[in-house]
Amino acid sequence: MSMTEARSDASGAAGEKNVDVKLEVVVIPVSDVDRAKEFYGKLGWRLDADFPFDNGFRVVQFTPPGSGCSIQFGSKITSATPGSAQGIYLIVTDVQRARDELASHGVDVSDVFHPETPGAQFQTDDRSGRVTGPAPDHASYSSFATFSDPDGNGWLLQEITTRLPGRVEPAETGFVSAADLASALRRAASAHGEHEKRIGQADENWPDWYAAYMVAEQASGELPS
Repeated sequence: MSMTEARSDASGAAGEKNVDVKLEVVVIPVSDVDRAKEFYGKLGWRLDADFPFDNGFRVVQFTPPGSGCSIQFGSKITSATPGSAQGIYLIVTDVQRARDELASHGVDVSDVFHPETPGAQFQTDDRSGRVTGPAPDHASYSSFATFSDPDGNGWLLQEITTRLPGRVEPAETGFVSAADLASALRRAASAHGEHEKRIGQADENWPDWYAAYMVAEQASGELPS
């Protein structure tokens, strides 16, 4: 059997693009639906639905700002133990700002930290492997903060400013919120300042330079100099 035939057998017609499969909802187990609704509502997350039914089934859905994925909880929606959802990622471009915003809403959130030992961000009982403060040079993927909802479901803020290669298609780069766009513009402005120092003059084509820098940063391509 040829490799082309093998690919065809495994995934349908050879050469066809895979069907998009988008993760849009994660179910978390809670013991008190109204309490959980109040908690996630005070975070500023968008309430998408609260549908109760006569048989006792109820589904509540929230979406974090700028997220393409939502959470659902309710009654008769999962048999998982309340509080058993752990290490749920929330990706941010500025972990300190995101952490401070949560704290301003009355959330008990950890200080920003980076792991000294691999996996320390997931260890809730032993935090000795965590070092207070962001990772050196704010290395992408390496700075965290944690918090929990009233049932103990655990959330993990992770700072990502530059994606690993292959994670983002250059043609599909985009910014899901004004805050993310503003952060990207600030990084581009800082880098462009260094660029103008190197060329020894003002760069009249700065919009093109900014655009190339921001797309390359998101797609983990080679940054313009």
